[in-house]
Amino acid sequence: MTTSAEIADAVTRLAREESGRVLALLTRRFGDLDAADDAVQDALTTALTAWQSGIPERPAAWLYTVARNTLIDELRRDRASRRRLHEAAPELTAHHATTETEEEDDLIMDASSLGDERLRLLLLCCHPALDRDTQVALTLRLAGGLSAAEVAAAYLLPEATLTQRIVRAKRKIRDAGMPLTIPANLDERVDALLRVLYLIFNEGYLSRGAEHVTRVDLITEAIRLTRQVVDELPASAEAEGLLALELYHHARSGTRVDGLGELVLLEHQDRTGWNLDGITEANARLHSAMTRMAPGPYQVQAIIAGHHANARTAADTDWGAIAELYGQLGRMAPNAVVELNRAVAIAMADGPRAGLAVLDRLTGLNEYHLFHATRGELLARAGRPAAASFERARGLTSNEGERRHLERRAAETSGG
Repeated sequence: MTTSAEIADAVTRLAREESGRVLALLTRRFGDLDAADDAVQDALTTALTAWQSGIPERPAAWLYTVARNTLIDELRRDRASRRRLHEAAPELTAHHATTETEEEDDLIMDASSLGDERLRLLLLCCHPALDRDTQVALTLRLAGGLSAAEVAAAYLLPEATLTQRIVRAKRKIRDAGMPLTIPANLDERVDALLRVLYLIFNEGYLSRGAEHVTRVDLITEAIRLTRQVVDELPASAEAEGLLALELYHHARSGTRVDGLGELVLLEHQDRTGWNLDGITEANARLHSAMTRMAPGPYQVQAIIAGHHANARTAADTDWGAIAELYGQLGRMAPNAVVELNRAVAIAMADGPRAGLAVLDRLTGLNEYHLFHATRGELLARAGRPAAASFERARGLTSNEGERRHLERRAAETSGG
């Protein structure tokens, strides 16, 4: 007997790992992203009840078949309706039939140089006609398999705002007739695509919308897709730089949580538990990227991550060099979160009061829990009251592991 919890876990895993690929396949076949998405979502909901008698051996095939049949039924109803309309008024249906044939031809002529259908969907979501934030949000939702709530968490936006953005984007794709094709010039979509993959990775690494501190499924998925992008774009230093960055972080992810599920800060992590093979590959990837002499933000972040990953002890970390690199990163891509990280590096190199001076000049992060958590740590290390900052951070995070950590730090510093 399959339990409800087992079914829910299986459906969630199916949505994460396969829904994007199934959606891409159905969109290619039927040419309607919005209808295909609705059919996939309906099939996932159906699975919650249909699988009570047993989870199918090939869940992805089940999902594809159920969603495909839904779309075929819709087409049959549509054809029957159009046939009745054609019989009553043929002049009203002639133009529509021609347009449908042209769209089908476009799909048949679609390039097949990229084998992964989900990557094809990623490229559609990164269409230049969509603005950058919409490209990222749409891709996370459709190709990455994240829920609207998780995408909203990645963006630090209300869920309702994010949902409306996705609805408008799908409508624009449908109305403009954007096909599921591989563009002749991939470079024009590379920046958006890399940002998408980075956000997917971060959602797994930070897991703000989940119970666990780290979600390995999203991390491995982002790495898998990034590897494919590197394979398809071997000249892109930034694509390989992003892969190096992801590998460095993933190599340390197993020590970020202790046996009780508590968050372990970088300086307290057991470095013997880091994945040396992952670090070795990251070093090689970063070296390969940098030989192309085309620096970019992902490579700089990978260099920073490399400083951490290759330091034998926390005391060996070159915080001065890391602070300089964050300054360089801020000049390449100005961002308040980058400045927050620079404040941490400065605090580690020059003392907590120097870091707090940088934090005091920051704006726009009042609703970001890591800003308050960082402020709490620096206040505590400077011997100043810190409990209120930890409490503020705890109220802003939805991750249970982080909540427990911040609650403990608030209690430890409540007398300060």
